[in-house]
Amino acid sequence: MPSEEVGAWAKTKHEYLCRYVDISRGVRSRWLDPGKAGATLIDPFCGPGRCKIRETGEFIDGGVVAAWKKSVEGGKPFSTLYIGDIEPERVEACETRLRALNAPVVSLSGDAVATVKSVLSIANPHGLHVAFLDPYNLQTLNFEMVKDLATLRHIDMLVHVSQMDLQRNLDKYSLGDSSVFDAFIPGWRNSIRAGSIKTTRQAILRYWSDLVGNLGVWPSPEPKLVTGPGNQPLYWLMLAAKNELALAFWRVAANKERQGSLF
Repeated sequence: MPSEEVGAWAKTKHEYLCRYVDISRGVRSRWLDPGKAGATLIDPFCGPGRCKIRETGEFIDGGVVAAWKKSVEGGKPFSTLYIGDIEPERVEACETRLRALNAPVVSLSGDAVATVKSVLSIANPHGLHVAFLDPYNLQTLNFEMVKDLATLRHIDMLVHVSQMDLQRNLDKYSLGDSSVFDAFIPGWRNSIRAGSIKTTRQAILRYWSDLVGNLGVWPSPEPKLVTGPGNQPLYWLMLAAKNELALAFWRVAANKERQGSLF
């Protein structure tokens, strides 16, 4: 089956996802008793479920597979895994790997926005839901997906926001005819004033955070900055949640070592 080549920092990303899954297992258990609404994991960027570290050739589990294993290890496995990817063969590979681990998986094919809409049409709206949003770039972090997930009563979102994409492509994305920011941060043209590269980047991240918060899903002030081998910033892992306890769990999960401010 296929695997996905990734940088060594993917191991760090999955480590923090698993830390959050493990730390929150006590709360998750309240939704897992017979007759309860269930506790799910939603991954609309699931990939093939297996990764190869390009620097070393090491194979590791994909994010959703690692999270499932951690939930089982903690004795409180998710009641359903909803997975999706724009490439059907990747979804099929991920589903096969999860079913081999006896995971209760529902697979969907299509872009992430369509996947989330499909999940909302079948998931129990009263359940506890964790969404892992791990896109390749800012364009695929479509705000419509975040807005739809925010309609769930109990939702935690662990979001990968690409600092590297923003840093490399800020000029291109901020051109008048670019649609990338229209998808990522709708309304930005009337809300963000251009300044230095640093201040503009900070304004964009703050604006995105405010957009999410306005949905009633509060971004944690404790993001985790993931860096590359030369200590260059790659992306932020941010938790957004409707419950203060979830934000407290993320503070513990994210602060294995002290982090600076997102802005």
